[in-house]
Amino acid sequence: MAERTISELARAGGVGVETIRYYQRRGLLGTPARPEGAGRAGGIRRYGEGDLRRLRFIRAGQAAGFTLEQIGELLALDATEDRGRVRELASTRIAALDAQIAALQEARASLDRLARECGSGTAGPCPILVSFDREG
Repeated sequence: MAERTISELARAGGVGVETIRYYQRRGLLGTPARPEGAGRAGGIRRYGEGDLRRLRFIRAGQAAGFTLEQIGELLALDATEDRGRVRELASTRIAALDAQIAALQEARASLDRLARECGSGTAGPCPILVSFDREG
């Protein structure tokens, strides 16, 4: 089993060291004990493959749009058989994504309409600029 320093764990997980420490403060990642003694291992915490898997799980959860609280719950549920709650969290996230997609599609349609009006050759200010000025 490869053991890593915090900086090696951060690099392997695609995050910064401060992100690791933040996840530790939030209780999402454990903080290994500092070994005693001299030499290479003396005083330097080492992280194993399980820590890297957990870090990647957290990052994947964030990429899917889950909050850190939800990711913490998913991590806790991983040790149980409560698939219903996992499915419920996923369904809630899917509904939020659907709402975001609908809002983005509406914004796209509005901008598309304004772009066509701006290019129509009519006199006066561009409808896009007028629209943005009204919203500000």
